[in-house]
This record gives sequence, C-alpha cells and structure tokens, in this order.
Amino acid sequence: MSTMKWGFLTDENDDYIIDEYTRFIVTYGKEDVMSALIWDAIGEHFYEIGVDHGVLYQVNSTTGKYENGVAWNGLTQVTEKPSGAEAQKKWADNLNYLTLYTAEQFDATVEAFTYPDEFEQNDGSATLITGVTIGQQPRKPFGMAYRTKMGNDVAGDALGYKLHLLYGCRAAPSEKGYQTINDNPDIVQFSWELSTTPVPVTGHAPTASLTIDSTDFTTEDQLAKLALLEEVLFGRDATSGTGAVTALVPRLPLPDEVYTILSTGQIPA
Repeated sequence: MSTMKWGFLTDENDDYIIDEYTRFIVTYGKEDVMSALIWDAIGEHFYEIGVDHGVLYQVNSTTGKYENGVAWNGLTQVTEKPSGAEAQKKWADNLNYLTLYTAEQFDATVEAFTYPDEFEQNDGSATLITGVTIGQQPRKPFGMAYRTKMGNDVAGDALGYKLHLLYGCRAAPSEKGYQTINDNPDIVQFSWELSTTPVPVTGHAPTASLTIDSTDFTTEDQLAKLALLEEVLFGRDATSGTGAVTALVPRLPLPDEVYTILSTGQIPA
C-alpha cells in the first residue's frame, strides 16, 4: 500500500514511487539520494590564465613529421578561433527537410614581442647572405605548442596547466608598425594570423588542435606518462650512470603518437 511522505507517494519500504510525471529518482534513507545542486563551492572556482612554454616545430618535407623544436620567447597571446559548423537548411514540401553543417576549421592569432630565427621561413622570409633577409618567399607550414595555467580559489595558479598542440599551421602576411621613441615608449608587438590543415586521428575526424589537461593526470603512473610526453615536446638532456637516459630532440608528436605515449608510457619507434 502506498502512503504520502513529505508530499510524495511511498510504498511499504519507504521508497519513493516514481511516476511518469516526476521523472527523477530519490530513494529515502539510501546512499543514492540525489543532492541539490551547489554553485561556487570551495575549490570549484576554476579559471585559466597566462601563456608560456611556446615552441615552434618545423615540418619535415619528406616524412611529414614535426621536428627540431625551438623555444619561442616573448609570446604574449594566442587566440584560438575555431569556425565553421554553420547550419545550412534544406527546404522541401514547405518545411525544413534537413539541416546540414559546414566543416569546422581552426584558425588562430599569435602575438609576440619577438620570434625565433627559424620562424622566418614560416613568415615568408629567406636569408640572402649572412645578415640580409628578403621577403615574399614561399611560406612553409609549421606546428607549435604552448601552455596555459589553470587555477582555482584554493590552489591559485598552481592547480595545473594545459598543453596546447597545433598542427598544419601557416602564417599569413601581417603588418609591422614602427614608431618614434617618445615620452611614452612602447616596444613593437608582432602578430600573425594562422590557418591550419588538420592531421589524421585514428577513429576520429582529422584535427588541427589537441589539448592536454594536467589535472586529469592524478596517479603516479599517469604523471610519469605525462612527464614523458613533455620530454618529447620540450626535449631531454642525456644522462650517464645509474638510470642513464638518451637525449631527446624536441618534436611535436602527431595525435596518434600522443595517444600511444599517454596510454602505454612508450615512445613510438
């Protein structure tokens, strides 16, 4: 027999009876009782801030791999600008028959106070002779990586970080503005508009961007795999003696390689 308890119907076991109108499950006196939503709980005021650890990678024209990473100093801002996925409605029989969506694209804007010498070949420049650079040259594709910090109201900016990997980048020509030194001097800030060409990902659509969230790596094994990935991205010095390791030249692994490193803890041959 059902009875009323706190305004709800219950059976002889004091379990709430769920009907097709309420559509939620609450079990009185058991561990699976649903709790109320809580906003702005301590430790859940999350945010992202900053940009650092910029790296530029060149594409090997023979293998298509991203190699010879160099530090990109003076990076001030990276603005990711995904686009596409626009609805294209198709009408028939006087109604919206179906909706198609355009392919997604990934573009970005990179701003910096300086750039590595190696970037000149990606920015349409070439060296004519030592100390002489010419412009309007073919622009080579490249990859890049950068890091943003993650924080909350408890740990501050030390909560963790995200690694952002970009593939198939090409920089469009951009203006450079120079002005006289005055009583309010400023330094030149460079800016480049990037377009991308996606790379394959097994089991998924091709992508030009990949993000790794360090806060999702909590066990010792997971953290060791993340550390190995960072050694691949940023390089590693050789050591000798007990526990000796070989040097690693910084390179940008493709998404499938990232998966292998983070799942097995092994660098693909």
